[in-house]
Amino acid sequence: MMAIDMDYVREVAEKGARLDKRKFDEFRNVEIETNIIKSAEGSAQVRLGNTVVIAGVKMSVGVPFEDRPDEGVLMVGAELTPLADPEFEPGPPDIRSIEVARVVDRTVRESKMIDLKALKIDDKAVWIVNVDLHVMNFDGNLIDAGSLAAVAALATAKIPKYENGKVNYDERFGALPITAMPISVTSVKVNGKLLLDPSKPEENAADARLTVSIKNDGNICSLQKGGIEGFTVEELHKMLQTAGEKQKELRAVFK
Repeated sequence: MMAIDMDYVREVAEKGARLDKRKFDEFRNVEIETNIIKSAEGSAQVRLGNTVVIAGVKMSVGVPFEDRPDEGVLMVGAELTPLADPEFEPGPPDIRSIEVARVVDRTVRESKMIDLKALKIDDKAVWIVNVDLHVMNFDGNLIDAGSLAAVAALATAKIPKYENGKVNYDERFGALPITAMPISVTSVKVNGKLLLDPSKPEENAADARLTVSIKNDGNICSLQKGGIEGFTVEELHKMLQTAGEKQKELRAVFK
């Protein structure tokens, strides 16, 4: 059944169309809701078409990494369960969840979204920022949905009160030291055609994937390729140009 679906997607793409009638360079509808989890320091739910991802931010105090003693710690994790899609299996993180977490982490980290040096408390303690991504429904493009959710959750997060060596989670006072708002834009190559914001069938039929993450100033902060095939120079130029245009549309949703 999967092979038939893939062949059909490829056939439709070759004819210049998509299963959901979108244009090749068109995103699905995007909705962002923040502060949905009261027990979290920051949270957001993103709906990207039928894909739904919730991001939660939890903060704790701990020791810095030995090679970065003057910086706080950022960690991103992703959980994909059968609740979101029958293909996902319970248990330890699989390759797909690890990839989503790493690409979202890279988008946030390479953009310098958070001033990690400002998270240093003293010579022995720093703030540790954990971003947990939970996929509630899966219909493709977890990377962009997860990135949007993580950025929205971090941008609205509040730091809990810390005094006398203890964290008081009942009191939150200041926002995280945000310096940038990165946006990721993902395209796939299906039968020689470049499709933006792939649905689940389009991801399954894709030969290659490219995620472009862009900061507020329009500069690219990270690139991540997936899939077994490559891209031509012309295709790369086209995807970079499209990403630069589409990130402005996605950024407007935050406002």
